[in-house]
Amino acid sequence: MNSSSYSTQRDKENLLDLLAKNAYRHGDFTLSSGGKSNHYVNCKPVSLCGFGLSLISRMLLDHVEESSLAVAGLTLGADPLVSGVAITASTFNRPLDALIVRKEAKGHGTKGWLEGPLPQEGALVTVLEDVVTTGSSSLKAVHQLQKAGYLVKRVVTIIDRQEGALSSFQKRGLELISLFTLREVADRSLELSK
Repeated sequence: MNSSSYSTQRDKENLLDLLAKNAYRHGDFTLSSGGKSNHYVNCKPVSLCGFGLSLISRMLLDHVEESSLAVAGLTLGADPLVSGVAITASTFNRPLDALIVRKEAKGHGTKGWLEGPLPQEGALVTVLEDVVTTGSSSLKAVHQLQKAGYLVKRVVTIIDRQEGALSSFQKRGLELISLFTLREVADRSLELSK
C-alpha cells in the first residue's frame, strides 16, 4: 500500500453500503464462467454513479504501486475504474494514465488491443477489475499488457468472490488485492435488510 492514503475508513464503510444496496443480489444465478451461484454482483450501478466512482477511485488508488505509470483493465467493467483512478490521481498531482484493454483486437487502423496513452515499453502497469471470480478476465488483460511489453505485478479488484482467482494469480506471480470479499458484501446486505 502507498505511504499516503487517498481514502478513509468512512469511505470504506460508505462504499460497502453502496455495494450491498446497489450491486449485490441473492438468488439463483448463472455466472459468466458458467457456474451457478446464490450470489450475484454487478458493480456498474455503483461504479457508474458519481459518488460511487469517487469512493471506488480513492480506494483503488491506495493500492496502485507508487511506480506504476498507468492503470489498465479489460473493457467494460474496468472502463470507469481506470478513468476514475487516473482522474483521482491527478487531483493529488500523481501522474497516472488510464489504459483500456479490448476483448479483441481492433479490426481496423492499428488493430491494437490497448486504448489510451501508452507508456514506454517496460513500464509498470497496475490492472484494475470490478469483480474477480476465477480471474480469467483480469488474466486476459495482463496477457495483452505483457505482450505489449509492460510489466504487471498486481491486480486490484473491488470484490473478490474467492472462487479461485487468488490461486490463479499466484501461479503467474501476480498479487491480488481486493477492497472487499463477496462475504463482506453479502453480510452487509443482510444487515441492511433487517
